[in-house]
Amino acid sequence: MYGLNKERKKEMSQTTEHNSKAWDKKVEDGVRYTQSVTHEAIKKARSGEWSVGVTADRQVPRSWFPESLKGMKILCLASGGGQQGPVLAAAGADVTVFDLSEKQLQQDERVAEQEGLELKTVKGDMTDLSAFADETFDLIVHPVANVFIENVRPVWKEAARVLKDKGTLISGFMNPVLYLFDADKEDEGKLEVAHTIPYSALEEEEVIEGETLEFGHTLEDQLQGQTDAGFVIAGIYEDDFGGGRTIDHHIKTMLATRAVKLKV
Repeated sequence: MYGLNKERKKEMSQTTEHNSKAWDKKVEDGVRYTQSVTHEAIKKARSGEWSVGVTADRQVPRSWFPESLKGMKILCLASGGGQQGPVLAAAGADVTVFDLSEKQLQQDERVAEQEGLELKTVKGDMTDLSAFADETFDLIVHPVANVFIENVRPVWKEAARVLKDKGTLISGFMNPVLYLFDADKEDEGKLEVAHTIPYSALEEEEVIEGETLEFGHTLEDQLQGQTDAGFVIAGIYEDDFGGGRTIDHHIKTMLATRAVKLKV
């Protein structure tokens, strides 16, 4: 795995396993990011009226997608939960949903069965897309998820590998400034600097069963990491939690990028 030693690989696999179980629990608890799209949303997507998000509040600009998705091979990367995948499938795409959580994938499978949609689900770690051959997909939709892995650059490398030439990667991710502040203090309406960036829950907090481990990556790894992997960034916007957090009143803490793979 990109030259990591055996001990580091083991740590990463343990983090992935922990977060897999934590996301399964989130499904059981019915948290926001595990709630599938409605029948009405699928009905509209079939008629050509659709949108998806890769951050918390804003929808991806329709101009970031081709006019028609019919026949396009799309990978919904770390995107389980019955949200993006079923909508894109209803719009005519050949969709594969890839996620580390079995129960999140079951949400996609349930919507597909209820709505008569064709889509595939694959369980795995977003840093390892060896289940797919080179240049398999036309488009990747990758909502905010790399916050749950320790090293983001392998994600960009693998995304570039499995995308066709001039394929598009639409991804959402956290502005690392979010992780500067004490979370408990923020809940009280106070912003108190308590951490450094890059941030690692493994170093800062006790590992709690059922709660996700999060990592605040540098913007260099998020943005330059994409260009180093062979992408040209063609679009960007910012987002937040819709005003639901104290920090939302001071800065946007999420970004989304549209990146195009160019062979050199």
